[in-house]
Amino acid sequence: MEKNQLKQYCAIGAIAAAVCLFVLHFSAVIRVCQSILGAAGPLLLGAVIAYVLNILLKRIERLLFPQRKTGIIAKCRRPVSIVLSFLALFLILFFLIKLVVPELLSAVRLMTDEVPAAVETVYQWAIDNSGEIPAIQDALMKADINWQEVIKKAINVLLAGAGGLMNSVVTLVTGIFGTAAKLLIGSIFAIYLLSAKEKLLSQVNALLKAYVKPKTREKIVYVAETFHAVFTSFIVGQCMEAVIIGTLCALGMTVLGMPYAVMTGTVVGATALIPVVGAYIGAAVGAFMVFTVNPLQALLFVIFLVILQQLEGNLIYPRVVGSSIGLPGLWVLAAVTVGGGVFGIGGMLLGVPTAAAVYRLLQTDVKKRLDLSE
Repeated sequence: MEKNQLKQYCAIGAIAAAVCLFVLHFSAVIRVCQSILGAAGPLLLGAVIAYVLNILLKRIERLLFPQRKTGIIAKCRRPVSIVLSFLALFLILFFLIKLVVPELLSAVRLMTDEVPAAVETVYQWAIDNSGEIPAIQDALMKADINWQEVIKKAINVLLAGAGGLMNSVVTLVTGIFGTAAKLLIGSIFAIYLLSAKEKLLSQVNALLKAYVKPKTREKIVYVAETFHAVFTSFIVGQCMEAVIIGTLCALGMTVLGMPYAVMTGTVVGATALIPVVGAYIGAAVGAFMVFTVNPLQALLFVIFLVILQQLEGNLIYPRVVGSSIGLPGLWVLAAVTVGGGVFGIGGMLLGVPTAAAVYRLLQTDVKKRLDLSE
């Protein structure tokens, strides 16, 4: 038996053994993978933050700093750009929270203040207008519901579950601190990645040259560049589309005289970062906000946003995002549906650019194979 054949048989045997072990101990393998992902969660979050901020970082460097190899400007270029990138991100988040949270709390407060009075009004109206049906009137009069007593009983029920509520609060606070710690670690890791991205890229290239054959290395680089180009175009296009639809929503509500115009436009724009279904999520929040002031205007708002969504879906999105990633609308919807069903909101965000990159790679490969076959 030749030496190369022996190596092939050994490799096949090792792969078969690994597959068998994976199938036999599938649950244990999943637990180990979950543990590893949980431990590496802050680092993965940092990598995501670094990738998104890198898009802004490159534009800041090109805009504010010249391409110089030496001097004080060259030394300060990267640190200053990183600080400005994080500052821009924090300002955007602060702006969103400042616009949305106070208005949302005021709407909830308005609902809690108005609901008891509205219930009492509806009850009194039912008594006053039920004279034509004596049975209903007698039932309502005999009921003699004391709404204050009902509310007190509801409060007592809530207080009875105060122990469970305290446990929930403790869990919530622990989760908040845990998330804050992950964000802090992730941000620090992102700073390291952004500071040394050229060095890391050269190290990856050196590893590929050392351990991967030239043709395979070219394919890996091509796939990575395709995914990078698609993801960058998607992030930039999706942010532009979110700003456009949020602005149009706020302007339209202002012209129509609806309340909470700026806040609702901000929510619609922020949720529009989720492809296809994001704006409808924002629409639900906006409709609730408007409903607390005027239910009739809430209906008008829903009609207005449906029209705006049609305009956005047929004119804005295909030109701003669709053309940049080159993915047909059918596959955009499929990617959002499958990604959201498997990975939730994160799957909705990542499904479209991933599908677009795979679509582009397959399109190029099919075209190449067809050209070779002719």
